Amino acid sequence: MSILTLTGLVSVLGAVLLAGPASADVPLGWSDPQDVDVVFAVLVLGGVPLLLFVLIGLAVYLPSLARGERIAPGASPMAAQWLGGPRRGTAALAGPDGDQSSAGGARGRW
Repeated sequence: MSILTLTGLVSVLGAVLLAGPASADVPLGWSDPQDVDVVFAVLVLGGVPLLLFVLIGLAVYLPSLARGERIAPGASPMAAQWLGGPRRGTAALAGPDGDQSSAGGARGRW
């Protein structure tokens, strides 16, 4: 008997043995569930997603509104922001000290 045949036989036997609990009786209360009120179903199936939609929308727009930004369509774009940069803009950056200085700009050597 080859290893492939033995593996297939063990797999089929294992599947048959594991399927045994599937023939168990239905638990009590599963075959005759209680009626669900239509209003409750609409609130759960419609109200919860709508509430999540509103909360996510507020989480996205409230920080912008708190900063005073306009969020209307067609509004002028906001000025560029430099996160973590100097507070006075590029005037606070160090300039080159001399011809051999590497301060003050991007540079690469190839």
